[in-house]
Amino acid sequence: MGVAHHSSYLPWMEMGRTELLRAVGQSYAQLEADGVFLVVTKAELKYRRPLKYDDLIEIRTKVEKTSKVKLVHSYELVLVERGGESNGQAVGQVCAIGRTELACVGEDGRPRVLPGWLQMRIV
Repeated sequence: MGVAHHSSYLPWMEMGRTELLRAVGQSYAQLEADGVFLVVTKAELKYRRPLKYDDLIEIRTKVEKTSKVKLVHSYELVLVERGGESNGQAVGQVCAIGRTELACVGEDGRPRVLPGWLQMRIV
């Protein structure tokens, strides 16, 4: 069909979360080294327009809210450049929107309090 498989979108959202952490000066690897693990407890995704192979996309990620143990992110997957033949789809269109809820757990897999800097960070 020439379109990106629906299962590709969740890893793209994960990349958005990882890069958001990096933008505030923290890597996910460092969080794990500190014994902090963020596990997805809920994921929602709405497909609006198809993305195709070789499309260049932007993943707009932001933290919607935090609690003592949870983070909620929202995402927009936006077409930046159409790869291959164009079908008239305008650059800049939001092709999918998503939302994830993550819980903070320790190395033992039990819930733990988010680090304070992460609770307060609304980007």
